Amino acid sequence: MTKILLISRCPPYPLHLGDRLIIWHLARELSQRGHTLDLLAYTQFESDHPEIEYYQQFFRRIQLLDEPKRTQLDYLKRLLLPRLRFPQTQQQAWSSDMWQAIENNFLAHNDYDIVHIFGGVQVYEFAHLLQHVPTIITPYESYSLYLKRAIDQHGGILNRINRFVARQYEKWMFAPYAVTVVLTEQDREELLAINPALAVEVIPNGIDLDFFQMESRERDEATLLFVGNYDYEPNRDAARLLAETIFPAIQQQVPAAKLQIVGNAPPPELQAFASVHIDITGRVADVRPYLSQATVFVCPLRVGAGIKNKVLEALAMGLPTVATPLSVDGIAVEHNDSVLVAPIDNIASETVRLLRDRPLQTQLSQSGQRVITTQYSWSSVTDRYLNLYTNA
Repeated sequence: MTKILLISRCPPYPLHLGDRLIIWHLARELSQRGHTLDLLAYTQFESDHPEIEYYQQFFRRIQLLDEPKRTQLDYLKRLLLPRLRFPQTQQQAWSSDMWQAIENNFLAHNDYDIVHIFGGVQVYEFAHLLQHVPTIITPYESYSLYLKRAIDQHGGILNRINRFVARQYEKWMFAPYAVTVVLTEQDREELLAINPALAVEVIPNGIDLDFFQMESRERDEATLLFVGNYDYEPNRDAARLLAETIFPAIQQQVPAAKLQIVGNAPPPELQAFASVHIDITGRVADVRPYLSQATVFVCPLRVGAGIKNKVLEALAMGLPTVATPLSVDGIAVEHNDSVLVAPIDNIASETVRLLRDRPLQTQLSQSGQRVITTQYSWSSVTDRYLNLYTNA
């Protein structure tokens, strides 16, 4: 069996945070197959330490460390001084605590078959320390691509400066590692455009098919649903656009329509849209009742990168979906067959078309659910990672 050290920018819980979900499910699958896993991760919230109980059964050993603060000067030094980009000693690292933990608490006492790093700029810096162990890195997405889309949508000189810096980092940040794994083909193309020499693989997220199961119940007549973590700006942008512009346009043609905006940390400006027709729920204990009852999942994302777990979950539960092309990056769906894909200006009209067409709702529900069950199980995702471990 494989002995694996996971080094992560975050712990594997709670699961409503998408970058944590993949680590939790991959660790669960690997441990159930008899592989040995250790975990080193940065914390981001005070709750991270007590929440170890939700995943400790997957790991032989866990150590959590506070993420260090990195200043603009820190980033600038590594950008301008190549000798500082990959620290050679503990003292040169942004996180000397993480360096020491890797070297003294884990590598010194274990003969790992593979090291798997989750994250980008937060955790890339340990390449020299790990040079004698096969190592792969999963940054989830290209931050440069994220910023490119932000520029396309919002412009802004700060976005342009940040994208220039991100591209410079992505030229060399992943180069020492055997393989770089991203979640969509669009992210892969962006990284290869920046550094064609990289070995980049695409492995999407999966879905817990035992948890997200399609239910045989009557759906509402005209309830629209959007789900997201509103600490994340692209979700806030999509929810505001939906409540302020898209939903009123739909309601003009379907007066009975209602909108549910579900998820963690809706800001005051989003809560202000709450009305008899718009329900802003905040974080809910279980999203499945909403996915089972709604008529249409509407995903008007304009900014972002990587794969969208919210769309995978909606499709897994047979919820007919209308989405922008960006919203279905990395998901093998087809317009008019498993989803309706439309530019942002046509989301409202496509949603109205779907609300008025019951046979189309049935078609999208069945076909979308079939795409997920046949291609996006965590078991198949784990198989692909195990193949990478073997090859690395």
